[in-house]
Amino acid sequence: MMSAQQSNDPLHGITLEVMVKRLFDHYGWTELGKRITIRCFNSDPSVKSSLKFLRKTPWARKKVENLYLFTLRKMKKRSNEVRS
Repeated sequence: MMSAQQSNDPLHGITLEVMVKRLFDHYGWTELGKRITIRCFNSDPSVKSSLKFLRKTPWARKKVENLYLFTLRKMKKRSNEVRS
């Protein structure tokens, strides 16, 4: 049985790879590197190299998770505004 907290967690079931790919698709490497200033986004970036770094670096992973959540909220807000 799934706990209430898990079902309400917007990151539940979302892998780091999915987050990085969606952020890249939304922002591109240049803008992503400006928003989160880490070398794997600014120097010869790739999903593979980013995942390798982020899996070893909890503070950087947290920044990616926070930007992902911020972006989701922003996109949901825009979607709701368009419907209104």
